[in-house]
Amino acid sequence: GPTEPRKGADILVEALERCGISDVFAYPGGASMEIHQALTRSPAITNHLFRHEQGEAFAASGYARASGRVGVCVATSGPGATNLVSALADALLDSIPMVAITGQVPRRMIGTDAFQETPIVEVTRSITKHNYLVLDVEDIPRVIQEAFFLASSGRPGPVLVDIPKDIQQQMAVPVWDAPMSLPGYIARLPKPPATELLEQVLRLVGEARRPILYVGGGCSASGEELRRFVELTGIPVTTTLMGLGNFPSDDPLSLRMLGMHGTVYANYAVDKADLLLAFGVRFDDRVTGKIEAFASRSKIVHIDIDPAEIGKNKQPHVSICADVKIALEGLNSLLLNGSKTHKSLDFSSWHEELDQQKREFPLGFKTFGEAIPPQYAIQVLDELTKGEAIIATGVGQHQMWAAQYYTYKRPRQWLSSAGLGAMGFGLPAAAGAAVANPGVTVVDIDGDGSFLMNIQELALIRIENLPVKVMILNNQHLGMVVQWEDRFYKANRAHTYLGNPENESEIYPDFVTIAKGFNVPAVRVTKKSEVRAAIKKMLETPGPYLLDIIVPHQEHVLPMIPSGGAFKDIIMDGDG
Repeated sequence: GPTEPRKGADILVEALERCGISDVFAYPGGASMEIHQALTRSPAITNHLFRHEQGEAFAASGYARASGRVGVCVATSGPGATNLVSALADALLDSIPMVAITGQVPRRMIGTDAFQETPIVEVTRSITKHNYLVLDVEDIPRVIQEAFFLASSGRPGPVLVDIPKDIQQQMAVPVWDAPMSLPGYIARLPKPPATELLEQVLRLVGEARRPILYVGGGCSASGEELRRFVELTGIPVTTTLMGLGNFPSDDPLSLRMLGMHGTVYANYAVDKADLLLAFGVRFDDRVTGKIEAFASRSKIVHIDIDPAEIGKNKQPHVSICADVKIALEGLNSLLLNGSKTHKSLDFSSWHEELDQQKREFPLGFKTFGEAIPPQYAIQVLDELTKGEAIIATGVGQHQMWAAQYYTYKRPRQWLSSAGLGAMGFGLPAAAGAAVANPGVTVVDIDGDGSFLMNIQELALIRIENLPVKVMILNNQHLGMVVQWEDRFYKANRAHTYLGNPENESEIYPDFVTIAKGFNVPAVRVTKKSEVRAAIKKMLETPGPYLLDIIVPHQEHVLPMIPSGGAFKDIIMDGDG
């Protein structure tokens, strides 16, 4: 009963249940065994056993990205905990709500260089939103409640909770109504935006002739409000890599993605705009290029939940530190009920100018005989899934092509390591998304280099029979680095060939044979004429599937604004 003493590990698991957790991603070890034993006693929580802690943690991230709920991963002390580091850094940079729980050596052994000991709180201090070392079993209920609140409120992010083994074993009676102790944090959470500021934004909209919405990951919870705002104002929208799907990319007012590998027309629009509405974005270098030249003719309105982002890279003319969902709701109700603006807004000549750019500079690629253009494979996937699949990616050229050539219609449909750019993200993240969305087809569009970094998670998708389809764009090279070598290093290959140099004509490694070892059905295609039927077969086969698509390594991601460049420096053609 509720007054019975029980182990700290059982209190921890009950605390997770009370936070509404139904799925965790946990790999056992000596210092976390107690937690795993307690998990076997939980009627509510299912563990998904990925085969590497980095896989667990990227899966928790994929789960959170695809659902908006907090992703939870558990690892043991020492190497288990350090294997979470990349995913924590990734979650912090992309503002993903995650709670990572690590076992730690018993309290009396902390600091003695004990077996499998790392000071993980110190290691992760600068790559988590907050972290805890629990030193009293009585603190577990409060700490877990705080960890979930911190991870999911304000600007979301990862929180780490480190629990020594002796505390997991200690008997206690939990007190569930202990209040949270976060007075400073709660006081600093943003207030609803002032009506005067929202009216000022609408005044600027009324005065503008060439306004543009620049929308990012911060709008992932306000897709409906954003669409309504665009309906009322007619302002064209471009999104960041993190913002894909937050506004439907097949909408006539969508300019798709901006930035280094964004569309010509999106970058043109920002360059020519006289008003930039920056909602839930952080003016990242891959978006802005040379910061002084970015939106240089424009007044800037920046709405962000994190005060640290406002004015960090680019000084706005009007800034609102608030939840963008509440700000958009306020703007929409003012447009409907307040000032007469939305009736009088007419940006049709701006629309025509941008439509002209779309016609003149569409995304495109060349085809050489039966060689498979990687972009074509993604277009066919888009067509056969009707743009409805959840897409996860690794990092590199395939990631950029997936961003450019798939149609994202809703938030949380696109899962990618954007800020950190962590290769190996695709497969575990896709599996985490499949756990969060039972029955929905998830496609991991991956590169041969990225895929190999967490290839062991083929085991999990087979064992759990998840509908995760791995579509590898295999060019036998570290493609994005090869592209930079071609452009800026006279095509000198510096360890970017990933095949077997003894026999360059054969594909190496052989992913189809490896997949058989995991009992995952797999096929390789090398000709353009085979692609459509192969993708159709992949989608029709129940459960997991691997399709290895061989593509030329000479292909470049275009357009491209070189690092630190401006719109005038855009490269539109050429290859390796």
